[in-house]
Amino acid sequence: MKKIVLICFALVCITLSFAQGNIAGHWATIDDSTGEKKAIVEIYKANDGAYYGKIVSLFGQVNHTTCVKCKGKLKDKPLVGMLIIKGMKESGDELTGGTILDPASGKEYKCDIRREADELHVRGYVMNRLFGRSQVWKKIKMN
Repeated sequence: MKKIVLICFALVCITLSFAQGNIAGHWATIDDSTGEKKAIVEIYKANDGAYYGKIVSLFGQVNHTTCVKCKGKLKDKPLVGMLIIKGMKESGDELTGGTILDPASGKEYKCDIRREADELHVRGYVMNRLFGRSQVWKKIKMN
């Protein structure tokens, strides 16, 4: 009987751990100042084992549909389809070691991503985690 209880408990823990930690999917980015949805980002695991994220759609009225503040090859490229999360690696229950692009400023930052239930806690930072900005993205279902 003890073995059955332990096995059931282990299966529940594994299931909850997988559901909690799965970062791949579609996420609504939320504007820091208005609290409104800005874009939908699709995060996926590539063949190289790293995670990437691209903008798949924009919400409401937007000032620009291209990255006007980006530099180099991204300058004036369409936001929809733009890869904004690059090279994130799994580290425990987080993704770390990659970068995130802020299309509003055109700047790229180091990034950490952590999932809590149906939210992603996304932190972009410069040198260390103290100097940066965090956002909470909401999980959405795509048809």
